[in-house]
Amino acid sequence: MRTDVPQIANVAELLSPSLVVIREAMDRNLRQMIAIAGTVNRLRPHCKTHKMAEVTKIELGLGITKHKCATFAEAEMLANAGVKDIFLAYNLVGPNIGRAVRFLEKFPDVQFSVTADDVAMIDALSVAIQSVRDIGVALDLDTGLHRTGVNDPQRAAALYQRIAEAPGLQPLGFHLYDGQNHQTPLDERTAAVMQGWEFARKLRDDFVARGWPVPRIVCGGTGSFPVFAKLTDPAVELSPGTCVFHDTGYGTAFPEMDFEPALWILTRVVSRPTADRLTVDVGNKAVASDPPKGQRVFFPDLPEAEQVTHNEEHLVLQTPLAKNYRVGDVLFAIPKHVCPTTALHKRVYVAEAGRVTGQWEVTSRDRQITI
Repeated sequence: MRTDVPQIANVAELLSPSLVVIREAMDRNLRQMIAIAGTVNRLRPHCKTHKMAEVTKIELGLGITKHKCATFAEAEMLANAGVKDIFLAYNLVGPNIGRAVRFLEKFPDVQFSVTADDVAMIDALSVAIQSVRDIGVALDLDTGLHRTGVNDPQRAAALYQRIAEAPGLQPLGFHLYDGQNHQTPLDERTAAVMQGWEFARKLRDDFVARGWPVPRIVCGGTGSFPVFAKLTDPAVELSPGTCVFHDTGYGTAFPEMDFEPALWILTRVVSRPTADRLTVDVGNKAVASDPPKGQRVFFPDLPEAEQVTHNEEHLVLQTPLAKNYRVGDVLFAIPKHVCPTTALHKRVYVAEAGRVTGQWEVTSRDRQITI
């Protein structure tokens, strides 16, 4: 994975901690994503990584018309950006069922679909949605992540029949997210991914034989993306997300992927408490804290530095190279988990040709926009 530190001419003007999108790197990642897929028509990228209308519009400009999301804020952001085919890959419960009705009312020209794995949710959605228009429902499959979905063929058949027969619901196929497959050797990951695919394929063939349409199978995330991309089944839709910005988590786990960091954390030295320590202002309010402490960011200029303390506003680095830095100096870091890192910031800087030229709002970082 390339880790060339950005060279930004007007870096002195930028606040820290902040995020900087390197436009050229992001554009290369998007082109690589299309190249792996083979055609834009097979792609349904997940917007959870960027959450930005500007990125969505760039994807639309590249011909990527189908998009995936996980929240209503993300769905609304996509719709406002001009997306006409939106898949909310989440099971709707409680007030979210009413939000689906309002979404359909607000965006009558959007083809909208969701997931389901429970009969009560299917029935409640059917009752609520009949007053508006049909909504697509994909059965959520569990191929080993054990987070949501069904893994029993008989229960899957009963649920899919319920979807097919419920007024207001259109059976749209399956959602197959296999986030448990983080095997670094590509052959091992491929074997695991294909095992899950075989479950979905056999289930699809059975349902079609029963007369139930299964027009799409939304497959995987970034880790399994290159494996699913090799399938020629016309029902496959590929839904990578992280690769638009990339991070060190996926860069380490999946070294064969030709993506590069396109979103960087800009931070500054705020203290030199000891001769071998420097403190920067990328606290855990500025970078995702779900990776283990000490592994949340990577500094290419200080790859051996030990991250000894991480608090809300401070990160303390211990390194013999501390003597080379003064208070106020800028450092650039790559997050280990970029998706929740983006959500911690209201806006990001955008750099092109070595200079920050503007800012993009992280539109759907909140749980609600208007719906």
